[in-house]
Amino acid sequence: MRTQVAIIGAGPAGLLLSHLLHLQGIESVVLESRSRADIEATIRAGVLEQGTMDILTESGVGERMRKEGALHHGIELAFGGRRHRIDLTELTGKAITVYAQHEVIKDLVAARLAAQGQLLFEVSDVVPKDVQTEHPSVSFMHDGQAQQLQADFVIGCDGFHGVSRPQIPEGVRQDYQRIYPFGWFGILVESAPSSDELIYAQHQRGFALVSTRSPTVQRLYFQCDPKDDVNNWSDDRIWNELHTRLESSDGWRLKEGRIFQKGIIGMRSFVSTPMQHGRLFLAGDAAHIVPPTGAKGMNLAVGDVKVLSRALDDFYKKGSSDQLNAYTETALKRVWRAEYFSWWMTSMLHTFADASPFQQQIQRAELENVINSRALSTALAENYVGAF
Repeated sequence: MRTQVAIIGAGPAGLLLSHLLHLQGIESVVLESRSRADIEATIRAGVLEQGTMDILTESGVGERMRKEGALHHGIELAFGGRRHRIDLTELTGKAITVYAQHEVIKDLVAARLAAQGQLLFEVSDVVPKDVQTEHPSVSFMHDGQAQQLQADFVIGCDGFHGVSRPQIPEGVRQDYQRIYPFGWFGILVESAPSSDELIYAQHQRGFALVSTRSPTVQRLYFQCDPKDDVNNWSDDRIWNELHTRLESSDGWRLKEGRIFQKGIIGMRSFVSTPMQHGRLFLAGDAAHIVPPTGAKGMNLAVGDVKVLSRALDDFYKKGSSDQLNAYTETALKRVWRAEYFSWWMTSMLHTFADASPFQQQIQRAELENVINSRALSTALAENYVGAF
């Protein structure tokens, strides 16, 4: 097989890159280890920045997002029994859309198949080869047969545990990581929305988050021990914990419903640099992870492939490698800014078991400063909507 760009991974990064390259007249093949049904059914939350909304719309895959996604103009910070609204649109002129990641994936898969794009699902034994030469390739198994995909470039969009990042030698690669001492217990609930906008709550018992998936489904999280077991949490215990952490003095109450999914996710901050090695380039979770508090994960992936698609377009149309050579430097500016914001939101809103009384009061003072200072509220809003 021969193509211009071999893409490993059919998550948002890989699929969007393939779609953008197609619009630029550049051929690609996407290799994915899971089935189409699996990637479209893996439920993951999604908060889309203004820039992500714009690129999906401009590239022709944003129609369903605009119809079914929930456009939000603000978020709420809750602490001390009170809720405080941060007006994102008034402060920045921009907004966010709550639209699940798997729905974005469905839209992108449909667009690639409609354009007769090459998506190979359920491949195995994927190995990038000769990435430091001008003729890299990817070997893999598909339908029981060994295959070789020749390409000009290989793009690793295969996530934190994928095969792409290890192709960059440890002596060349530097990884930065922080593992947080807590996780999020997440549930999906059949219920009408409890709030028109997301609520980020800081409480002495731990963080909690209210998000809306649809008019009939809520997504709720609360801080927990990452080593806990979902079987330790009955529905009654979950609701008691959420009510305790979320309810405020203005009489607002969380709406309950049938819980139909439970899960615990760990939290880490991670950056690997460089994001390129020869003709191999990394994008999305293959190169960086953020804790979900800042709602940056999918948006960072979109930012990466936007830079890559422009750089590849420059290479094929002008014969210039300048943008490709600068990819790591260009991408990392946004990555580290998002890492900082996600770390800051996480640190400000979560309970740390080893925090001294002094540190607890500093945390509360920081929240008070954010809601009372227009400058600090604007800084939060700009980072949240991606207004850079």
